[in-house]
Amino acid sequence: MAFRYDAGEVITAMVTPFNEKKEIDYNKAEELAKYLISHGSDALLVAGTTGEGPTLTHEEEFELLSTVKRAVANKAKVIMNAGSNSTQTAVRSAKWAQKEDVDAILSVVPYYNKPSQEGMIEHFSAVAESTDLPVIIYNIPGRTGVNMQPKTVAKLAEKYSNIVGIKQSFADMDAVTEMKIYCPEDFTIYSGDDSLTLPMMSLGARGVVSVASHIFGSEMKSMIRNYKSGEFLAALNMHKKLYPAFRKLFMAPNPVPVKAVLAHKEIIEDYVRRPLVELTQEQKDELFDVLDKIND
Repeated sequence: MAFRYDAGEVITAMVTPFNEKKEIDYNKAEELAKYLISHGSDALLVAGTTGEGPTLTHEEEFELLSTVKRAVANKAKVIMNAGSNSTQTAVRSAKWAQKEDVDAILSVVPYYNKPSQEGMIEHFSAVAESTDLPVIIYNIPGRTGVNMQPKTVAKLAEKYSNIVGIKQSFADMDAVTEMKIYCPEDFTIYSGDDSLTLPMMSLGARGVVSVASHIFGSEMKSMIRNYKSGEFLAALNMHKKLYPAFRKLFMAPNPVPVKAVLAHKEIIEDYVRRPLVELTQEQKDELFDVLDKIND
């Protein structure tokens, strides 16, 4: 099937490595980016929520993006977080991302101020009109406090050819069905939660914007490929195998648990910026025990 824009099946919402001073470790960021694209990632999302984007300065975002683009070297696509609850700020971010020649932007439904559906239409219209880049809408009611309705998504997808898809982080399969009914055929739906990937794919989703792919990227890719090739039982078995990890990686606010695992694997160091705090040793032991059982 042809898509307006195809970022692949596994987009990793990449964490941002920090050192003990809570400064970005750009060397580790480069190493992590290379690691991810060699372990199943088709695209990397930079400075999203998982990347602790709300705590990064614009200067840090610029250098982080440059670092990831250099590491990727056209082997995967690079998507930049360019969302805000201020329409003016989101527009500025979209324009900045276009100047930096990223492959696409992710733009979240405005958070905290809880706009109406018409307000969402006006917000994303302004973003779409400000850039030629592909725009992926990010619907995550648990963080924004408001849910973007399928018909709202469809209105935007029909009006703007560069609104190419949605990251849907909401366990409502009826909403996914309705988007498949109302939206143009070439509009792409991505699961925004690892545990919803397989259920959403049964309704026509393309793949996932993933956290678990930091650890299980090849397995996520295998699950998706098996489903698409008709190996439904193999896909289900992989989903069942990984499900305990999907849950445990959110035992604390994201990306705290996945950073702990990456540090345990000696890929990055285990530091997050405040207001997030690192896991306790007891929590780490609980998390690592679950992952060890999956790997046995």
